[in-house]
Amino acid sequence: MEANLNMVLEQVGRDKNIDKSVLVSALEQAILTAAKRTFGMNREMEAKYNAETGIVDLFLIVNVVEDAAIEGREMTAEQAREAGLEAELGDELLFQIFYRPEDADRASEQDEKFGTLIDLKNAHKQFGRIAAQTAKQVIFQRVREAERDNVFNEYKDKKGELITGIVRRFERGALVVDVGKAEAVLPMREQVPRESFRVGDSMKALCLDIDRNARGPQIILSRAHKGFLEKLFEQEVPEIFEKIVRIESSAREPGARSKIAVSSRDRDVDPVGACVGMKGSRVQAVVQELRGEKIDIVPYDDDPARFVCNAIAPAEVSRVIIDAEGHRMELIVPDERLSLAIGKKGQNVRLASQLSGWRIDIHSESKIQELERRAKEQIASIDGLSPELSETLFKLGWRSVSELARAHVEELAGVPGVKGAEGARTIIEGAKSFLTSSSRRRTDDVKRESDRRQQMSGADKLMELGGVDEEVVQILSQAQVHSPEDLVKTPIETVASVTGIDMGDLAKLRQRALSWLAQAQESVAG
Repeated sequence: MEANLNMVLEQVGRDKNIDKSVLVSALEQAILTAAKRTFGMNREMEAKYNAETGIVDLFLIVNVVEDAAIEGREMTAEQAREAGLEAELGDELLFQIFYRPEDADRASEQDEKFGTLIDLKNAHKQFGRIAAQTAKQVIFQRVREAERDNVFNEYKDKKGELITGIVRRFERGALVVDVGKAEAVLPMREQVPRESFRVGDSMKALCLDIDRNARGPQIILSRAHKGFLEKLFEQEVPEIFEKIVRIESSAREPGARSKIAVSSRDRDVDPVGACVGMKGSRVQAVVQELRGEKIDIVPYDDDPARFVCNAIAPAEVSRVIIDAEGHRMELIVPDERLSLAIGKKGQNVRLASQLSGWRIDIHSESKIQELERRAKEQIASIDGLSPELSETLFKLGWRSVSELARAHVEELAGVPGVKGAEGARTIIEGAKSFLTSSSRRRTDDVKRESDRRQQMSGADKLMELGGVDEEVVQILSQAQVHSPEDLVKTPIETVASVTGIDMGDLAKLRQRALSWLAQAQESVAG
């Protein structure tokens, strides 16, 4: 405190890019906090920075009241007059506290004059190292808060934009990236599994969020978000930046494959061609930044069915069945294209569903033909329906017995071949009767299966597991395993050591036993 603080505040303000008024406020708050901890939290004080002297002046505020009850905060008008002060009821009196060692003489003079009145004798001696340390902590905290506010204000408008930085260090799997005036963090959840970086590598990422309350870096980056893919295309394709070509939607499985749907406002501009670029230069630039991630660019269409067919590319679609109420589509594809449409581990259909916003089910033509054949047979088995009429009803949209059971008389009455309202009611009642009998048959089948399983011996149950014959049953009995229940309860190690059967084979056999028992329990519950 010996040196004038004006120059220090200005220098710190330039170095930290913090406004001087913020530093002055921090300094005043620091001195005030330290003073209250030193002289008592019940004291009412005020700290004010004096720009002329470069010192923070500290004052004790004392209220003039009729009956002083709080020592050090209140005094009567009579006490004030005895001390030579002109004061009236309701006034606030400010007494300067000289807390610096070099102001010891001035502090002594005040002690002699007002010491008994304000009870702050030898303040400069009390305001020692602990108070200074408190003030230092408050200043550091306020400066850090100011720096964080600066970072927030600097980058709050860059949310959703691309940011380039240098990898500085690793913290618990996250990457800390220097982005210029601040540090950003790339959390593990926002990293692409196949990618790896080293300290000093340049990185491009999407500014995902600005967390004002984060303890560490406030800027959250992402390379896994689909917005990163869209911003890369915007950077590489001028038509997207100029709003001629628009990205309608995108779907991404980071590090593996992405799909992006584009449309054009100009009929002369091909949106897919614009994104691909001459000889694939533009899309290859994006692929290179994504470290080899496959990208499908598909044309957007206002017709949901056409759009879904585009999204499922490169597979070809034979037919589309739309369930508007359930927001669902069934795609029928040629048998040889089924695996291509589904993709590796269902990746292609999953991305197409995310891209279009529709739930997509894919079936092969042969499976659909078989399902349709069974449905037609069931419809034709309803009393009062001829094969020709059942075929007509199927073509008109009633594709199952349950749909006919829920049909309205007025709808069916208008179908060619149906004998008016009476004929429609006959069909609906026949469909309901068919469903009731089918349900009864299923119940009987379940009961027969349950009875059969309950009457079986433990050895017979074991031989239903698959891969178990009479010889294996005999070997398992050596380990006291006489049923699937015993096989599940007995430790595999024990069975293996007694029987000599490989533990891998026993594990598979035990899994089949669990499945068999689960099915048996379901049949009993049914």
